[in-house]
Amino acid sequence: MPVDPSPEYVLGQLERRELAPFYLFYGENEFHLEKALNKIRETFIPEEARDLNLHIFYGDQKADAVDTIASINDAARSLPFMSQNRLIIVRRTESFSAAALESFIPYLDRPVEITCLIFVSSKPDFKRKFYRKIRESGGAVNFRKLNDNEVIPWIKKAAKDLGLDMDGQACAYLQQIVGNRLIDLYSELEKFSLRHGNMPVGVDQIKELAIYSRIYTIFELMDEVSFKRCAASLSVLKRFLEEEGKNGILRVIGMLNRQIRLLWQAKFIIKGSGGTPEVAKKLHLPISLARKIIKQSDTWSLDNLENAFHLLYQADGLLKSGAQGHLVLENVVLSLCR
Repeated sequence: MPVDPSPEYVLGQLERRELAPFYLFYGENEFHLEKALNKIRETFIPEEARDLNLHIFYGDQKADAVDTIASINDAARSLPFMSQNRLIIVRRTESFSAAALESFIPYLDRPVEITCLIFVSSKPDFKRKFYRKIRESGGAVNFRKLNDNEVIPWIKKAAKDLGLDMDGQACAYLQQIVGNRLIDLYSELEKFSLRHGNMPVGVDQIKELAIYSRIYTIFELMDEVSFKRCAASLSVLKRFLEEEGKNGILRVIGMLNRQIRLLWQAKFIIKGSGGTPEVAKKLHLPISLARKIIKQSDTWSLDNLENAFHLLYQADGLLKSGAQGHLVLENVVLSLCR
């Protein structure tokens, strides 16, 4: 099976004006995917000709699928107007049936070289002929989710691109309170950029801004649960859900999973005769946060932590099956704090 090209490889093709006639963009890293699409939109077609040569279609739009596919194929074969190229983006490709997707294959066999046709799919099935055809042609681009140890270098680079002078401890602290979702991290970095410009940004500056941001509330919740303060945890949870609504429910479960994992890892490092510096190094945390995680882990036994993972797994299943989110979270927090 061919190796899927990286997003960086495709952006390199864009710089050399060597984009392939078609691609499939897929993967969990929605932030990088959208950034790449924006870069292609801004570079591939001149601004003055963009309205005439950029077309966006949706696989789940109300129009008949046959008509939509015919419109996409017609647009792809049309000559550009006042431009050397034409760009077509087809979003939610996974909404097309297998038979509908196969209707694109004659075009993929003989694409128009001056057109770049990009299919975007959240759930590509590479057993299907359409997806397999694009992968075999070298056009399936995987926007994979970053691993935990890749997030801090990403924060540092994104901060530098925004003109921020942010040190490693500040990057680690930001990851700790925001999590690994790149769109949230970038939003916070933009706030720092507006407030601090090119001034140095350390842990103190992040703490200062975080207190006035919603990210502080969920960070506060993680602390209260980790210290098993039941009443305070429920109070913070209520405040967070009032601010975030339904959108915050799955985020709490994700952050609790991450927090329990940190407590588990810290406990094992300490059990193996490691100290605060080793916890900080292995968990990519500032020393001050490592000290707090170690102190919090003292309130948990390994059995407590194992039961917590099981409880969060069950809660995730209940939420996905349609159970009332706020009740599920209240029960989770009560059970964790006991």
